[in-house]
Amino acid sequence: MAAQSEAFLPEIEDLRRVSSAELDVLLEEEAYVWDSEYMWDFRPSADLVRRFVQMQSLSGFALRLGRELTGYAYHVFEDHKGLIGDFYVRPGPHSGAYEMMLLSAVVQGLIRTPGVRRIESQLLLLGASKDVPIPFERYAARFDRQFMTIRQNAIRKLAPKTPTFRARLVPWNDRLHEDTAHLISGAYRGHVDSEINDQYRNIPGARRFLTNIVRFPGCGRFAPAASIVAIDEGTGRVCGVCLASLVSTASGHITQLCTLPAVRGTCLGYELLRRSLLELLNLGCSMASLTVTRSNTEAIRLYDSVGFRYYSTFPAIVWEGF
Repeated sequence: MAAQSEAFLPEIEDLRRVSSAELDVLLEEEAYVWDSEYMWDFRPSADLVRRFVQMQSLSGFALRLGRELTGYAYHVFEDHKGLIGDFYVRPGPHSGAYEMMLLSAVVQGLIRTPGVRRIESQLLLLGASKDVPIPFERYAARFDRQFMTIRQNAIRKLAPKTPTFRARLVPWNDRLHEDTAHLISGAYRGHVDSEINDQYRNIPGARRFLTNIVRFPGCGRFAPAASIVAIDEGTGRVCGVCLASLVSTASGHITQLCTLPAVRGTCLGYELLRRSLLELLNLGCSMASLTVTRSNTEAIRLYDSVGFRYYSTFPAIVWEGF
């Protein structure tokens, strides 16, 4: 049957013409990949996709081989930009070419959308190597990112360190939302990650970023007890934060770790991360993960020293200037 299906030429179609029952097979396959490869429970995200597909209100494209769907991608809009929210192509001998075909359709559709001036994507399941040309490459910038993991035994061995900067470390509280948005905007000024995600560039964007982490399941279920905030004892303002979520019953994910430039090198980032990881263990996790831009060598040194280990590389691609 597999050889027979390969005889069909792949076709792109509007995701709004696809039924949720037809997409279910792909969603189940994708959920298996997330669980087996990354210990990540994709089912809450899959449920959202199903709901919007049933309402025929999810913008995107599907890739079809004969009667079978072999891939899909959807996107959402935020002000002036399009965000590629998810992307999955069934593994196979031609999956690389199919990925580029589907990605090209999504990017072309967004470029043609009035008002869209920027496209962002961070696609963990996209297998494109650096040798493969990116669709609409003249508008694209690629930033490779690492997926890193740490196991519970390494977490339990972490020794506490007293930061040389006087700060009080407390669990997350929603009242700290605005101060944390100011922190994120200040911490990422001129940083490579603000080129990948323009929400880091200003306070309104940082507010939206925090809201997405706290309220929506894209990065797992937010874990307030494992999200630690550092408050400057002198000013009472937030000077560092480590946010975490639960991505399965046994796995946590560090969604954000940053400190103000003035307090870097004081062991504050280390201690925020250590305490967050210990709280994830208390919540039943046996491992934790995070993602980091490969050119962010300072952060990678910290994660290596803590015990995180490299697992895989994936691309963050931004299209602009079209």
